[in-house]
Amino acid sequence: MFKGSFVAIVTPFRKGKIDYKKFRELVEFQIENGIDGIVPAGCTGEAATLAHEEQKKLVKFTCEIVNKRVSVIGGAGSNSTTEAISLTKHAKKAGCDGVLSITPYYNKPTPEGQFRHYAAVAKSADIPLMIYNVPSRTGISMSPQTVARLSKIDNITSIKEASGSLDQVSRILSVCDITVLSGDDALTLPMMSIGARGVVSVTANIVPREVHDMVSYFLDGDHERARKMHYRMLPLAEAMFIETNPIPVKTSLRMMRRLNGEFRLPLCGMERENEAKLKKILKKYGLLR
Repeated sequence: MFKGSFVAIVTPFRKGKIDYKKFRELVEFQIENGIDGIVPAGCTGEAATLAHEEQKKLVKFTCEIVNKRVSVIGGAGSNSTTEAISLTKHAKKAGCDGVLSITPYYNKPTPEGQFRHYAAVAKSADIPLMIYNVPSRTGISMSPQTVARLSKIDNITSIKEASGSLDQVSRILSVCDITVLSGDDALTLPMMSIGARGVVSVTANIVPREVHDMVSYFLDGDHERARKMHYRMLPLAEAMFIETNPIPVKTSLRMMRRLNGEFRLPLCGMERENEAKLKKILKKYGLLR
């Protein structure tokens, strides 16, 4: 169902509170630059430090300001099935076009537990579900066989695949026809070459037009143009992960004067050496004067 370029949008803070004025500016910047969808309250949006009421309010606010101009896929995951159901029902009520639901973290459920978790969430609300496999965050990966079982549930339509493994993507697509979206910016084009349909991107926070165009070129069959853009953006994509996401991307937005760069603990500012590396890459790309 979902294809194209989606931004895993950051959550701006000011003095410890969500800065809704700045968030609106960031959303408008994305829409003006061709993004296909906004994904609020995900890992890049520091959902782990948002209270559930904050998360619900942010998702609803996103739907209101987007106003159907592009898709909104609300972050609605939790390691508690009951909480994930609550967030999913709210996303449906708020007007989201879909939800992003992370594999339960910390609990490390078995494949059967993963299946039952997602089946319960999918049953709770009639809304398209994008499951999210990110073992670096959750401590556990979903097997292609589990993904194939889940793909048979009508409203589980897609997977954000962030295992960093092309073999994982190949195996998923060999056993089912679920829509795969890249969760690793540096691997977006390689994933699309074996069947993925787009990306949920961190890098799009700073270069939404370029990410959108690369994905569109590939989907339209202009593979050579997409390949050139991939190699141009590759250092930038890699730089977004030289420290824990979203530290580099929020630091980049601060350097670009689009954000104050405030985090919520336990996240904090970059180490000086890494910030210097990041600044050099941004300058080389032409994002800083």
